[in-house]
Amino acid sequence: MASRTRKTRGNHRPAAPATASSAAAAFTPDALSVAARHLEVGGEWVSSFAVVGFPREVHPGWLAPLLTYPGRLDVSVHIEPIDPATAASRLKKQLAKLEAGRRHTAEHGRLFDPQVEAATEDAYDLSSRVARGEGKLFRVGLYLTIHAATEKALTDEVAALRSLCASLLLDAKHTTYRSLQGWVSTLPMGLDLIGMRRTFDTSALAAAFPFTSPDLPAPDPTSVAAPSGVLYGYNVGSQGLVHWDRFGDGMHNHNSVILGRSGAGKSYLVKLELLRSLYRGIEIAVVDPEDEYARLAAAVGGTYVHLGARGVRLNPFDLPIHTRADGRRTAPKDALVRRSLFLHTVIAVLVGGELEAAERAALDRAIAATYQSVGITADARTWTRPSPTLRVLRDQLAGAEQAGDRAAGELAARLHPFVEGAFKQLFDGPSSVNPEGHLVVFSLRDLPDELKGIGTLLTLDAVWRRVSNPAIRRPRLVVVDEAWLLMKEKSGAEFLFRMAKASRKHWAGLTVATQDTADVLGSDLGKAVVANAATQILLRQASQAIDEISQTFDLSAGERAFLLSADRGQGLLSAGTQRVAFQSIASPTEHYLVTSNPAELAAYANTAEPVDEAEAAFVDLGFDGDEFGSDSGDDDQVHLDAA
Repeated sequence: MASRTRKTRGNHRPAAPATASSAAAAFTPDALSVAARHLEVGGEWVSSFAVVGFPREVHPGWLAPLLTYPGRLDVSVHIEPIDPATAASRLKKQLAKLEAGRRHTAEHGRLFDPQVEAATEDAYDLSSRVARGEGKLFRVGLYLTIHAATEKALTDEVAALRSLCASLLLDAKHTTYRSLQGWVSTLPMGLDLIGMRRTFDTSALAAAFPFTSPDLPAPDPTSVAAPSGVLYGYNVGSQGLVHWDRFGDGMHNHNSVILGRSGAGKSYLVKLELLRSLYRGIEIAVVDPEDEYARLAAAVGGTYVHLGARGVRLNPFDLPIHTRADGRRTAPKDALVRRSLFLHTVIAVLVGGELEAAERAALDRAIAATYQSVGITADARTWTRPSPTLRVLRDQLAGAEQAGDRAAGELAARLHPFVEGAFKQLFDGPSSVNPEGHLVVFSLRDLPDELKGIGTLLTLDAVWRRVSNPAIRRPRLVVVDEAWLLMKEKSGAEFLFRMAKASRKHWAGLTVATQDTADVLGSDLGKAVVANAATQILLRQASQAIDEISQTFDLSAGERAFLLSADRGQGLLSAGTQRVAFQSIASPTEHYLVTSNPAELAAYANTAEPVDEAEAAFVDLGFDGDEFGSDSGDDDQVHLDAA
């Protein structure tokens, strides 16, 4: 029988509106030729299949080989739930047919059919699970479309695809005389024009779903809640998507640690996760040592704080005063005591080492006298008064030296560069910024290397005061890029460890990213920070550090070899007992915002590509700028949320 062919030319379509014509042209073929078993779509040849036969027993992710097919293959799964009443009625009728067949066979003394026996057992098991509410029934249609450049190449691709389906015990049939309907059914439009479906239960459907990594715990397939988490990339082994939610219900904490050598794609991955977390309405604060987050912050309307710039200061003496929803200002009962203890950490980081006993005693007396000199006492009503500065503390120590306290005098001398010397700019006055917003980036690039450790500490303190505010309850992420700057100081490492331990109680997650793995794993505090991260990501490692990495993370020989030879952006995501090797991926707009490649940045500068194009892309993604919300009430900030 001769097949009928129908052609539709693009220039015969009704004219679309001018605003939509350019976008529609990118997805509309210039010609469409329909034959019995194939289509000619533009310059491509395609053929569609409907899967009508499935194996009896499968394992999770068993359809993943379809995604690793070397050619271009579209896989479409159409799922329709069946209500419990209809499911029970259908199962009852099916059991009646099977039992009637078995009894007829027994009455006539014939041998039992093994396939009928197996089907009967499966039907009884499924019926009991549905009756107990342990699963549901679904109508599932699985359709495949293979692409090729020529008709001869299509023939070869069809033969290879059918061989692959046969190896998976799938019976794939051509959508003969319905090739157009088969192709449309595999397009991302949610249309099933074939209607060849099979009944699956919950466990079988979850195992057959090919778009999740079998190496990470999948979300509950029976849940009707919207999917959560962010996309990290695709599975290197199975090509499935690696989708992970740090704020999931089953997580012990929301912390993450990212370790990788220089150039492994560490900051790139951090910025990708940050950007995709903003889509979910998560508030984020970033400690940026190299000014890498400027374009990203500008594109999403974030707040950028340049520590080290003229007039930008964070006063470590500020008490954590929180503003409640009713406008009242409150503080923890032990706010003054905790601030005094924090100042011990600040001074230890400033002087670059642990204080001796005499120095700690002199410092404790001087801190109390410093607060009293400006009228701040143990009475909480005095805590809203202007805070003292580091200069006042130095003067108190100098006064104690005149009274005969040599330890106070030595400490005052060590604080001189930060009060009147070369490093006074960061401490010469009260706090001049109040960072608020959905994305706050603290840049440390303008700080000298001697002040980056204390700059990181002051930034984390400012972030923690906002995170611990009981009047504001929302998920937050705190990103510390190049954490080795703080970890190399014992006092700074202790503060980071305390933050990692307490973040979960305030619905916050700490992200620690560093390229100096030896500094992090070389101390007990560094190992404790890693141990308190439920999500651990290892990118390419140097051969000098791989032994310690292998011992700390209990890597297998294959994982060790993978981390030594991983390409840029490839890594190992570990969450509990599950691990998956993945490759990070980004859209062109995301890549423009997160890349730090000097060659690409120079090319962007030469083409004068404005940030406004990235902002327009975010509008296209569904950001309207009004729904995120903020506590600052500033009219000059843009707040984003997913529409």
